[in-house]
Amino acid sequence: MQTVTVSASQAYPVHIGGGLLAQAGALAAGMTPSRTCAVITDSTVERLYAPLVCRSLQEAGFAVCLYAFPAGEQSKNLETYSKILNFLAQNKLTRSDCVAALGGGVVGDMAGFAAATYQRGVDYIQIPTTFLAASDSSVGGKTAVDLPSGKNLVGAFHQPEMVLCDTDAFRTLPEEAFADGVAETVKHGLIADQSFFHTLMAGDIRRDIDAVVRRNVEIKASIVREDELEHGRRKLLNFGHTLGHAIEKCSGYAVTHGRAVAVGMVLATRAAERMGHSPAGTLHALLEACRRFGLPTESPYAPSELYAAAVSDKKRDGGHIDVVVLEEIGRAKTVRLDMEGLRAFTEAAF
Repeated sequence: MQTVTVSASQAYPVHIGGGLLAQAGALAAGMTPSRTCAVITDSTVERLYAPLVCRSLQEAGFAVCLYAFPAGEQSKNLETYSKILNFLAQNKLTRSDCVAALGGGVVGDMAGFAAATYQRGVDYIQIPTTFLAASDSSVGGKTAVDLPSGKNLVGAFHQPEMVLCDTDAFRTLPEEAFADGVAETVKHGLIADQSFFHTLMAGDIRRDIDAVVRRNVEIKASIVREDELEHGRRKLLNFGHTLGHAIEKCSGYAVTHGRAVAVGMVLATRAAERMGHSPAGTLHALLEACRRFGLPTESPYAPSELYAAAVSDKKRDGGHIDVVVLEEIGRAKTVRLDMEGLRAFTEAAF
């Protein structure tokens, strides 16, 4: 087991390695005084891993209750959030109890937001079971639900007590789901670590999965330490997300997050090169990475459709939005645009 410490408003460990789900109870018992735990998961993960995790928690002395909602981004809404809150209340959880988010990014967001708001905040632990969640969304304390108007428009910053990444769980992922995590991994290399990017291009991510997850977590932890509430440097983690979220929304969330971000990075980099924000050749390097890892590069939606979806992005600040562009491979910056500038940027992406 490897451990990375995230130094946010509260410090917490991220444990990484194979076989850790069976140790969930023992590890959680050392991180929270709670002895009642509500495990929140989805219908897919419930079948695969909930029995193992619940048994581990019980053996460590926790009283456990389990709630599963239908798997998929379509469940990431206020209705599901309300059902989770009612489940916590019906099971008489108190502020001294805790929540465990067992699953991918949707579960982590939903359970984390419920923990952030139930009785004004209870402890929670993240137990990601996807490469994407382990490498990105489980770390940093962002929690949210979607509205019909856009993705992640209701949420809170609420740091977990612990993150437990069992890399053996990735073996059950379909290739497309694993590729979602690859997209965010490539993003981390592009914005923060040129050497990591080149290592990914030359190596075997599945073979080196523990080391890859660890480096992802280290990159994100360093950014969160500097800017927990996303007033500055943390915005760099949104590379590809403005137009990526627009693609997700236009598709009714049929396009997965990682695949949408991959296309969003390509679009943003093409626009950035054409507008002089990124040097020539940056797009070529990104396209090579997408081809190497089987990630999409073309938007199924027109610039006008993406612009209309992007103007409701939560990252918009009044009449402006910060888009992330690459200064070079391994280094990024934000460019502040007004809405006409965003329209021009979107059109330049095609």
